[in-house]
Amino acid sequence: MKEIRTQIIFIICFLAVWQIVYQMQAFPELLFPSLKEIGSSFVTGFKDNSLLEYTLYSMSLIVKGMGIAVVLAFVFSGLAVVNGIFHSIYNLIVSICDLLPGVALLPLAILWFGIGEGTIIFIVVHSILWPMSRSIMDGFSSVPDIYVESGRNIGLHGLSLVTGVYLPAAFSSVLSGLRVGWARAWRGLLSVEMIFGTTGAGAGIGYYIFMRRTNFDIAGVFASLIVIVIIGVIIEYGVFRIIEKNTVRKWGMVR
Repeated sequence: MKEIRTQIIFIICFLAVWQIVYQMQAFPELLFPSLKEIGSSFVTGFKDNSLLEYTLYSMSLIVKGMGIAVVLAFVFSGLAVVNGIFHSIYNLIVSICDLLPGVALLPLAILWFGIGEGTIIFIVVHSILWPMSRSIMDGFSSVPDIYVESGRNIGLHGLSLVTGVYLPAAFSSVLSGLRVGWARAWRGLLSVEMIFGTTGAGAGIGYYIFMRRTNFDIAGVFASLIVIVIIGVIIEYGVFRIIEKNTVRKWGMVR
């Protein structure tokens, strides 16, 4: 509760400073809109359903890409635990691919998947898969040998050893990797949408920001950023914090 109260006070102070700077006219009004203008753009965007539709489309792409990436990360990382040769190969692949920005792969993705959802989902998967795989493998590597031996003594081998010993013991690292992957996926998705524009099925919030900037609707740009922040807060406190509270904190793995 104390943490939430501190955060609310910070937000109020930030908004107050913003309005003071606007009243001082320290920046051109076109580039630094008032809170009223931003709020009006925010409400208008949801009233005419435009901002809502763009946001929901982006979220659908994130969910699809994240689902694929999480499954692949667990499968490949699990194989890396039980097979030393695969671990060496996959560790090298992760080290290389994790350095490549998703936007840098956009030209290749367009050639491979065409102009459509497949390209954006590919970038999302790329943004999540490698950091999450790295966190999972590092977490698995930190599991004490006594846990592994105890699991083997009760008959756990292969997949059952991964799910019964490695995953629970390294769940803190898994959750951390999921957080990092989620953040990187958002950044990758928005960047691609701003460059890529629309697909045959629709357009996302990144394209909405691009169009607002093109039309010099800076208040609309800030309204879009507020939506992104709200989604991030909801995912953090409504998903990750709840999972953390009922798993690693409950198990005494973190304070």
